[in-house]
Amino acid sequence: MAPLTVAWIDHHYDRENAGLGRSRFAEHVWVHAKEFGDCWGDISPVGFACVAWRLATAPHLDPGFVRLHRRVLRAECRRNSWDGSLTVAVELVAPWPAGLSESQAWTQDRGWRGWPETFGQFLTPSQEELSRVPHLRSVLTAEAPLPLTDLPKVPDEAGPELPDLAERTVTVLVRELNDLLSPMVSRLEGAR
Repeated sequence: MAPLTVAWIDHHYDRENAGLGRSRFAEHVWVHAKEFGDCWGDISPVGFACVAWRLATAPHLDPGFVRLHRRVLRAECRRNSWDGSLTVAVELVAPWPAGLSESQAWTQDRGWRGWPETFGQFLTPSQEELSRVPHLRSVLTAEAPLPLTDLPKVPDEAGPELPDLAERTVTVLVRELNDLLSPMVSRLEGAR
């Protein structure tokens, strides 16, 4: 069985919705090229990776160049302030913890509900729903280091290769995120 995909690059949507160029993401990178300003000449690719990831995901680019599994509420890359390494922080939709799901006595017959779903997507309950029924939505926060070994070297200054460099960086991050989270998200999907 193929491993579950947590993050993927939507090349089809990117090409089909490109304005004047060949890539919607490339155009977006050029428009926001100033955001890479502090990255040029840095011996570490972490800053560049964080900016590229932010530009590739919603809400910065909506829909994102990078798409995320329905259980992923947020995925963000950060520079670790302790050693400068690359850290990913991901919030995942989760079922109720075992301590609450084993016995429903704590609900006091109030009709507690978990995550609302529509067409397979997890949603925040509407104000109308919250006015009638209590909700308890479990979220897991995963924070982990990502390896830097395959990230491309950052040049000394911006050049015409900027969009390709950003895409290569995001491709590596997608691969690493899938490697890290696919087993966990597969388990969560099986626990439905």
